[in-house]
Amino acid sequence: MTTMTPSRYRVVERTPETGDTVTLALEPVDEPLPVFRPGQFAMLYAFGVGEVPISVSGRYGVAGLLHTVRAVGATSGALCRAEPGCMLGVRGPFGRAWDLPAAAGADLVIVAGGLGLAPLRPVVRHAVTNRARYRHVAVLIGARTPDDLLYPDEYDAWRAAGLDVLATVDRAATGWSGHVGVVTALFDRLDHRPADTAAYVCGPEIMMRFAARGLAGRGVPAGCVRLSLERNMHCGLGHCGHCQLGPLLLCRDGPVVGYDEAGPLLSVKEL
Repeated sequence: MTTMTPSRYRVVERTPETGDTVTLALEPVDEPLPVFRPGQFAMLYAFGVGEVPISVSGRYGVAGLLHTVRAVGATSGALCRAEPGCMLGVRGPFGRAWDLPAAAGADLVIVAGGLGLAPLRPVVRHAVTNRARYRHVAVLIGARTPDDLLYPDEYDAWRAAGLDVLATVDRAATGWSGHVGVVTALFDRLDHRPADTAAYVCGPEIMMRFAARGLAGRGVPAGCVRLSLERNMHCGLGHCGHCQLGPLLLCRDGPVVGYDEAGPLLSVKEL
């Protein structure tokens, strides 16, 4: 089997997250693919419709995968409608993973906007499991409305594990008592040592640009601010060139890129 041939995975659970977003739990029917590392992505194939790149939002059991998908087009819509028992194709793993600190005592800052929390959830879960390794862990989450927050039922467990979890929304709703505003407004509430901080950022590109700039401005080394960038990924192997961003082919050289490398490129609009 080649990397261009999808492996068959069966949907075993389908969990609605928001009005247009679901999490699919997949188990292999064929030989399981190699283990995905946090931050890598798969090419998910809806048979008869098409294929799209989707980050892995967690492991399911021993060999299964979790993918959180938002319906924004024909293929992602078909994936979101997939019910338990449905067969999907999966290729991967592709791309660079999040570079998790090896040294103990670091501070972690995890900044997620909207669906960006999905590829960051494995980092959060790593921090929960390895909480004693880090001095302070902050998880900053932004969304358009309270109903658009991903995985809100997990926040209390993250806090109970010792993570500082802060959420903000652009537009409040009845009953919302949390912060209102952009996620970068939460930076003033951080308790971190900039020189010893590893930061992980994923969300809309404009949010990542301002978040990375803000973290670097607070003294976090640019190479320690890691972003998960997106462009149109078609092959996953760096062959077709659709995901080119300057000198990078993001399916191969990304999607995780340090701000020291990505900063000048974030001003390049996708055509």
